[in-house]
Amino acid sequence: MLSWGLSICMLMQQPLAFRGSVVDLIKTASPLVKGVLLILLFFSVVSWTIMADKYRLIKRAKRHSKDFLRIFRKSGKFSEVNAVCQHLKHSPLVGLFLAAFNELNYQLRTSYLKANPERVESSVKTKMSVYNLDSINRALQRASMVEVNKLERSLNFLATTASVSPFIGLFGTVMGIVSAFQAIGLRGTANLAMVAPGISEALVATAAGLLAAIPAVIGYNHFLNKIKILASEMDDFSSEFISITERNFT
Repeated sequence: MLSWGLSICMLMQQPLAFRGSVVDLIKTASPLVKGVLLILLFFSVVSWTIMADKYRLIKRAKRHSKDFLRIFRKSGKFSEVNAVCQHLKHSPLVGLFLAAFNELNYQLRTSYLKANPERVESSVKTKMSVYNLDSINRALQRASMVEVNKLERSLNFLATTASVSPFIGLFGTVMGIVSAFQAIGLRGTANLAMVAPGISEALVATAAGLLAAIPAVIGYNHFLNKIKILASEMDDFSSEFISITERNFT
């Protein structure tokens, strides 16, 4: 205790040997700590890239969905809606509509051919109808799962970054502190001037881990909530499509 007190008094009377910035700490860090920081930098850069891509994707999907719903509810024919799908292809509702529309057309053609087995064209107008609403509903559900999977693509990386980065940073911190104490053991003496740089560079790894993890957690929760809202819109659209089909084709 007396030796530590003398060391502190001596350090207070003279400038510290190390007064560098964070950049200086990184430059003077051990190879192991630098390796940990590079791994965390990779996780951080990829996470920010994914978040920027998801922001553009969801914003465009919401805009196209709004336009698509306006046209869908205004139009009186599914064929007119089908004509604009190519221009609004970034909306997940377009994928649902095309899947259900194809199944609907198949059933209408099949029912027409059954009513006119010997002639494709007839002067007598036969009402075409669907015979299996459950099949159309299943087509909507399959398309909904495909669209949700598209929207959720790469979100797992954000979750991995959020959970793993703090532990990677902690590993760098622990190894940095171990190196600092090894240096103390080799010299046989301990003072703040000797310990402080090693511990400082070790704690930089912990800070880097948190800087990589915190934005990933926020981004993951934010985009997952946005995707849930879009998925809810898909469910509402599926119900609306089934209702219109049941009212007009059964």
